[in-house]
Amino acid sequence: MKISELLKPEVVILNLEAKNKEEVIEKMLEILIKARKLDKKNKTKLRKALLAREALGSTGIGQGVGIPHAKDDSLKKMVACCAISPQGVDFDALDGEPVHIFFMLLAPKNAAGEHLKALARISRLVKDRFFRSSLLHSKSPKNLIETIKREEEKID
Repeated sequence: MKISELLKPEVVILNLEAKNKEEVIEKMLEILIKARKLDKKNKTKLRKALLAREALGSTGIGQGVGIPHAKDDSLKKMVACCAISPQGVDFDALDGEPVHIFFMLLAPKNAAGEHLKALARISRLVKDRFFRSSLLHSKSPKNLIETIKREEEKID
């Protein structure tokens, strides 16, 4: 599962304006609904699932990266979105630093293996600080996805 294949320009936010974890989750869910990747009637349920996962431990993995994720039986397939916050958001990251790069993953409950592989792939991609810098300086959603695609080709 390639992350670049899960993302489309309409689910990329280059200038996320959010003050806290709840706003990040809200705005990322909204972009997925607007892009018709999620049904609006499931928004509250998905928000609760994401916040419940955060309550177990922050998905702010450090080095300016957060990967909010959850599984829910209302989903038919995995969906993802990406958001860049130039100013950074306090996301209770493991290293205490603000988060600038967000990848949200939502998967069906029966897709645990696929979900874990996608999380591992994102974690592997964002280890490279030059890659993270490239994401932060993306000029367009399409440019961001192309950057991810190029990096994925290096690790495959």
